[in-house]
Amino acid sequence: MVPPARLRRHSPRASLAPAAVAAAASERQKATPPAPALGPGMQPIPRPPPGTQHWPPADDRLVRTPCPAGRGPRASLPADAGSRKSEPIPAARASGSCLPVQFLNAGDPGAHPDAEHAASGALRQPDRHSRRCVGEAEARGPAQGAWLPGAGPGLLPRGQGEPPDNMKSFWRFIFRRNLPSTSLCQMDFAVLGLGDSSYAKFNFVAKKLHRRLLQLGGSALLPVCLGDDQHELGWPSKFTLKFLQEVPSTCSEELCVAGTDPQGPPSELQPFLAAMVTNQRVTGPSHFQDVRLIEFDITGSGVSFVAGDVVLIQPENTASHVQQFCQALGLDPDQHFTLQPREPGEPQPPLLPPCTAPSSVSPAPGLPPPASPAPHSLPFPTAGVPCPARLPQPCSIQRLVSQYLDIASVPRRSFFELLACLSCHELEREKLLEFSSAQGQEELCEYCTRPRRTVLEVLCDFPHTAGAIPPDYLLDLIPLIRPRAFSIASSLLAHPSRLQILVAVVQYQTRLKEPRRGLCSNWLASLDPGQGPVRVPLWVRSGGLTFPKTPDTPVIMVGPGTGVAPFRAAIQERVAQGETGNVLFFGCRQRDQDFYWEAEWKELQTRGCLTLVTAFSREQEQKVYVQHRLRELGPLVWGLLDLRGAHFYLAGNAKYMPADVSDALTSIFQEEGGLSGPAAAAYLARLQRTLRFQTETWA
Repeated sequence: MVPPARLRRHSPRASLAPAAVAAAASERQKATPPAPALGPGMQPIPRPPPGTQHWPPADDRLVRTPCPAGRGPRASLPADAGSRKSEPIPAARASGSCLPVQFLNAGDPGAHPDAEHAASGALRQPDRHSRRCVGEAEARGPAQGAWLPGAGPGLLPRGQGEPPDNMKSFWRFIFRRNLPSTSLCQMDFAVLGLGDSSYAKFNFVAKKLHRRLLQLGGSALLPVCLGDDQHELGWPSKFTLKFLQEVPSTCSEELCVAGTDPQGPPSELQPFLAAMVTNQRVTGPSHFQDVRLIEFDITGSGVSFVAGDVVLIQPENTASHVQQFCQALGLDPDQHFTLQPREPGEPQPPLLPPCTAPSSVSPAPGLPPPASPAPHSLPFPTAGVPCPARLPQPCSIQRLVSQYLDIASVPRRSFFELLACLSCHELEREKLLEFSSAQGQEELCEYCTRPRRTVLEVLCDFPHTAGAIPPDYLLDLIPLIRPRAFSIASSLLAHPSRLQILVAVVQYQTRLKEPRRGLCSNWLASLDPGQGPVRVPLWVRSGGLTFPKTPDTPVIMVGPGTGVAPFRAAIQERVAQGETGNVLFFGCRQRDQDFYWEAEWKELQTRGCLTLVTAFSREQEQKVYVQHRLRELGPLVWGLLDLRGAHFYLAGNAKYMPADVSDALTSIFQEEGGLSGPAAAAYLARLQRTLRFQTETWA
């Protein structure tokens, strides 16, 4: 069979790694400069023996870059490397030696588990002898200038184009005006951005980082790569599961989760177990969507939040799915184990006892056959990594599957690559190899991505392979469940010791018989505090919306559907502080079906604390949306923005609405302000730049 590393060599997406959001930096060694980077078809230039003073050799493909005093000259990439799209340039390497490549991530660790491997696969040679360092940008200070932010599975800018939280301190440092323009002249780098093209500021941070590194003298190995979130690849196993013969006497599983009396502020590593007080459906019984208003009691949690903040909730898999998964893999849910990382550089054992690969499977053209006689040995050693911090030691299979493994997620290509390595069933392995090959991506999309087939469903479709999966590879095969973020829909000034969220329960139909269901929203909807105590692990972080602190500053809020949630918190907070300049544009389908908090809005309107403008899209023959109401009230909007310095906020679905609202504002600026088209666009850009126009949207 063809190992996954060899399959990836012929994937166009692997060579460019468009899915990773990363910056990989290689610091030039002071004693012996490395070999120049090579493109496809370029022969390596042999490194002379130690002591030779003529390295690098003269070559018209190389250009010299002046360096400050005290630093030796260095060889950069060929002058035309950045323009040759068909020739991605791997990391520089000389025969028999290696160049250190450092990968760092900036963003939500684990949100994109395949990105680091895609980036490393693009930069490493097949023998994979180059060593690798992985870390987060926040761990790097000014004294460690060779480390760059943004590599690996992160660099996830928010809708406003802000850097990730764990990158902000580095972001401030790298943009200091007093940094010399030669600060990074000894360093090559590559920036790979992972974003979502439905957002207006697509990969904004990656683009800006690339420009800044060039300004500071860095040399780009590649043009900045900007990818969407559908091209991630992965690599297998790092852990060993050691099963225990007896059930541990102490319940360590309960010790790793914060109780109702945490020692510090709740966080992902120590969430607060908040009691669910109410779980109420707020849409009509005949409405197509189930939307819940859920309230938690956070007394004694130490949680504090303001309008615009978000709460993160850690969901669980359903009991029926956990049981089905354990049956498919032949696991005992009550079995306990301890998880141990493999030592750095320790060779992987065979995934399975040797079994004969089908004769029809041969190595990819131009690549040597696998060096190991065992067809299921991995082609490279695994670097040691820490165990997942939230995983208790020891832990039960039941807890691992229910609270950690995201078996309800849609698997990526790397899942099928590893599954093919694990399979000893000839027909199933051939199909898995086809799904993981470059030529099989359309079929994989038709089988898995379009119908949103889950990990659990795929394993049930490949029963022989599923039954042979070694437990050691569960954490590498299946991603961890990620927390889900919800806009906080209440203010502590109006509801002390309470936290409320508005949750749209995700359920839709594809060509598969079973409806697709969102993991977190359906799990929350299934909880009934009326049947007994219910506790949900949660913590709070700052959000993307910040409201003005200066008194008498009006705010215009556009929140159709569940996008109104953060604005309810803002209105409650501002009303409690005596602010009355609140204008809310709310849109929904029908007044009697999904008009959230109707009574509350009308009461505030009666008190003179709120100006409410509604758009019910399905109550007339011609659909009316919030952007239409904005145009109708153009004089009011222009007067508040231009004369009174109002702030404008937008929250909701990112598909069409943000662009439609921006177009409506541009028209208002032209019609009411008398601005030309370019001047209106510049006015809107100035509002965004000064944070007087902020958005929080989701796909």
